[in-house]
Amino acid sequence: MIYYKTQEEIEFIRHSSLLVGKALAEVAKELKPGVTTAHIDKIAEDYIRSQNAKPAFKGYRGFPATLCVSVNAQVVHGIPGKYEIRDGDVVSVDCGVVFNGFYGDSAYTFPVGNVGEEAMKLLRVTKACLYKGIEQAVVGNRIGDISEAVQAHAENNGYGVVRELVGHGVGKYLHESPEVPNYGKKGAGPKMLEGLVIAIEPMINMGKRNVKQERDGWTITTSDGKPSAHFEHTIAVKPGRADILSSFAPIEEVLKLQQIEI
Repeated sequence: MIYYKTQEEIEFIRHSSLLVGKALAEVAKELKPGVTTAHIDKIAEDYIRSQNAKPAFKGYRGFPATLCVSVNAQVVHGIPGKYEIRDGDVVSVDCGVVFNGFYGDSAYTFPVGNVGEEAMKLLRVTKACLYKGIEQAVVGNRIGDISEAVQAHAENNGYGVVRELVGHGVGKYLHESPEVPNYGKKGAGPKMLEGLVIAIEPMINMGKRNVKQERDGWTITTSDGKPSAHFEHTIAVKPGRADILSSFAPIEEVLKLQQIEI
């Protein structure tokens, strides 16, 4: 069952989504070699709670942290802990916020220090995949139009598209219908109507698309050990052009010279 949002509800989701971007900007200030993933998790949680909001992930199906922090070959759902970030790492940070009963969800993959050109290209292409998907999120199109746009751009660059994990509806629940795969056929899937709010989140691997789950029951890694990248926006479907409810602007204001141009 797809639940369409009123404009008032969309504004609540926007507020939560913008808080995610601001929390990720606080992470960006601290993300450097020698910092533990547990430290940046605390930074994000403290910021979110200071805004009278709650971390959406903490306790969700038993997940123990505010952030999903996934480094290098980890695709998504990495649990923050004692790992110390190293020079050259690529670090995917996924964050959710709930405020006034509505969720926001966004993710950004950060290059830390001296990241090689091969990895930087992966980040640029993955971010571009996100925006190519968003371009298709307009009234009258179908979910498959988003999926096909993401898949085509990734595979045209020789990358693998993760199939086991997908984008999703967002609203009063963190995960709602419909699912938004990053692969598929143009013209397939549910037709998008005004008021649909979805998270679009390409997860793109430098190597093959295959992934595996680690023993912790959460962390998903690439099967071939090559790096992966993940970018995510929460958007509202509108006529002609999607309304992006989350924002990378505060993150990239912090990163400045390291922001990922596409």
